[in-house]
Amino acid sequence: FCSIRYTHIPSVNYRSRYDVCAATAKMYRPRNQEASPFFRLVRDHFDEFERVYAERFQPQYGYWRPVIRTAIDKYIKCGDLREGFARVRCPDCGKEFFVAFSCRQRCCCPSCDQKRALLLGMRLAEEVLARVSHRQWVLTIPKRLRIFFRYDRRLLGKLCRLAYETIRDGLRQACGAREGEPGYVGAIQTFGDLMGWHSHIHAIVSEGLFRWDGFFIRISKVDMERCAEMWREKVFNLLLREEKIDEEVVRSMRGWPHSGFSIDNSVRITADDTEGMQRLVSYISRCPFSLARMIKVTEDGQVIYRAGKSECVRFPRPGDARLREGVSRNFQVFDALEFLAEVTQHIPDKGQHLIHYFGWYSNKERGLRKKREASSQAKAGGENAEADAFIKKRRMNWAALIKKVYEVDPLRCPECGGEMKVISFIEKCQGEVVEKILRHCGLWKDAASRPPPAVSRVADGEPSYDYGYFDRVCI
Repeated sequence: FCSIRYTHIPSVNYRSRYDVCAATAKMYRPRNQEASPFFRLVRDHFDEFERVYAERFQPQYGYWRPVIRTAIDKYIKCGDLREGFARVRCPDCGKEFFVAFSCRQRCCCPSCDQKRALLLGMRLAEEVLARVSHRQWVLTIPKRLRIFFRYDRRLLGKLCRLAYETIRDGLRQACGAREGEPGYVGAIQTFGDLMGWHSHIHAIVSEGLFRWDGFFIRISKVDMERCAEMWREKVFNLLLREEKIDEEVVRSMRGWPHSGFSIDNSVRITADDTEGMQRLVSYISRCPFSLARMIKVTEDGQVIYRAGKSECVRFPRPGDARLREGVSRNFQVFDALEFLAEVTQHIPDKGQHLIHYFGWYSNKERGLRKKREASSQAKAGGENAEADAFIKKRRMNWAALIKKVYEVDPLRCPECGGEMKVISFIEKCQGEVVEKILRHCGLWKDAASRPPPAVSRVADGEPSYDYGYFDRVCI
C-alpha cells in the first residue's frame, strides 16, 4: 500500500505543476481583423476609391483591373466568423473556440502573405533547395523603364527569366564552363520602401553551378560589372522586341554616366543556416506594405507611413521656397485614396506567378530527379517517396504556422493545458447553422452598413501638415 500511495502522490503533484505552467504560459488569441487600421481604411474608403479611380488615378496607375475589387472583397471577409470557421475543442475539459477562414489573397492581406511566406520557406527547405550555400541576387532597372512593366504586367515574368539568364551566364564565365545550371528561385517585387512602383527581382541562387550528373561546382567570385552589362543589354533587347522603346532611347540611355541597372549579391546564406534562409524567404515574398509602418491614421483617412530605418526620402515642404529641394524625412503622408491606389497597384493579375523556378530548381528538373529517385527506391525495395512528401505537407497546418510565428501553441487548452483538436468545419453555405452557433456563443455580429462615400477632397496644391508632430513621432 505504501508503494502504491507513493506512486500516486507524485502524479497529483505533477498535474498541479502542469496546471500552473499552463496558466502562466502564453496562450493563442485569434486576431481581430476589424482592429486593423488598414481594414478600417478599406471598409470606409474603398467604394469612393473605385468611383473616382478613372478620373483621378487612371493616368498614373493604368486602367482599373477587376482583380482589385475581387481581392479586396475577399480581404474584407478574411477572419470573419460569419464566412465560416473551424471548431477546435479540448477533449479533456470541453473548452472550445472557433478559427475563422482566411482569404488567401496576395499583396493585400498581411496575414495571408505571412502565412504564404512561411509555407514557401518550409517548401524550399524541404523540397527545393540543395544543401549548398546560396546568395541573394537583387537586380534592378532604371526608373525610366519601370513604367512599361506596370502597364504590361506579362513582362514581369520575362524580366525574371532574364535575371536567371544573366546570373547563369555570369557564373559560367566565372568558372570558364559552357554548361552547368545554377539553382534559381526568383521573386518578382513591384514595390519600393514607400510602396511606389519599383519592378525588380530578388533571387535565391546557389553559389555555383550543378552539372548534369549532380556534381556541384562552387563559385565564390563573379565579375559583377560584366553581369550588370549583360543585364542591361538583355533588358534593352526585351523592350525592343516588345516595341516599348526604340534604338534612339537605347543610345541615349547607354550614354548615361550612371546606367540605373544594378546587381548586388552581397547577402550569403550558408548551407546549414536554416533560420537565415527562412528570414530571406520572408523578405523576398513579403507584403508590399506593413501594418507596423502605418504609424497613424487620422479620422479623415490620412495615413502617415514610415519608411525603412536606414532610408530617408526627399519630401517637399508645402509653401517652402525650396520646394524643389525638399526636406529629408523618413515618412510620407497619403490621403486615404492615394494610399489605396499605392497598395492596390501591386495586386497581381489572376494567374500571374510571383515566384519562379529555373535551372537546377526548375519544376522539370526536380520532377525528373524525383522520378529517378523513386525508381531507384522501388528497385531497392525502399519506402515510397510520395508518402514521405504527403506526410511533410500534412504537417504544414494552421497550428504549426501559428506556433512558428508567435511561439504559441494554438492547440494548447487555456483551461487545462491539454491538446485541443479540430472537430469540424462549418462553411458559409451552412448559413443558418453558422448564425445559430455564433448567436448561441455570443459571437454573432450584424453586418455593419458602410458609411456613404466621403466627398472627394481633391484640391490644388499640397495640404497642410503638422510637421512638428511628424518630427516628434517619426524622426
